[in-house]
Amino acid sequence: MAILPIRIYGDPVLRKKAAPIGEITDEIRKFVDDMAVTMFDAPGIGLAAPQVGKSVRLFIVDPHLGESESDTQEFVAFINPVLREKSDDRVLIEEGCLSLPDIRADVERPRTLTVDFTDLHGERHTAEVGGMLARVIQHENDHLDGILFVDRINPVRRRLLGKQLKQLSRSQKKNRVAA
Repeated sequence: MAILPIRIYGDPVLRKKAAPIGEITDEIRKFVDDMAVTMFDAPGIGLAAPQVGKSVRLFIVDPHLGESESDTQEFVAFINPVLREKSDDRVLIEEGCLSLPDIRADVERPRTLTVDFTDLHGERHTAEVGGMLARVIQHENDHLDGILFVDRINPVRRRLLGKQLKQLSRSQKKNRVAA
C-alpha cells in the first residue's frame, strides 16, 4: 500500500465530474487500500478518488470519524453513491478539506439523508445516515461532482478567502509544473 499525493485546490481533476465505476476489480480494491492509507496518514475522516487524481465515483469514510481509540483503521468504501431523501432540516457546521489545507468555513447541509452505494464486494446497500456521518458523506460526494466546500459557503466569506484560495491555486500550479 502506498500513500498517494493529495491534489490541492486549483488542480483541474478536482473540478471534473467523476465517471461511474463499471466493475470492481483488484485494481480498484488496491486503489481503495491506497486511499485508506493516504486518508489516515493525512489525517482525514473522508477522501474522494478525485482528491488523489482519479476521476471515478468513489470515496471512503472513517466510520468512527477520527474518534476511535482502536489501532484498527477501518473505513467504508462508497462506490457509485447516490444521495437521496435529504432532510429539510439543515445544520451549519464548520468544514475543512484535505485539498484545501488550512481553510475552514461554515457550510449548511441537510442533517440526514439516504445513500445508495456499492461496496468493495459488489453488493448494493442503502443506508440512512445523520449527524457528522451524513455531513462527511455529502462533502465527499460533492468531490465526485467537481464541487468543493468553498462553493457552498456564504459569498462574503468566500470573497474573504479569495487571497488564500489564489495562493493555493498558484502553489498547486507551480508544484505541478515542477513535477
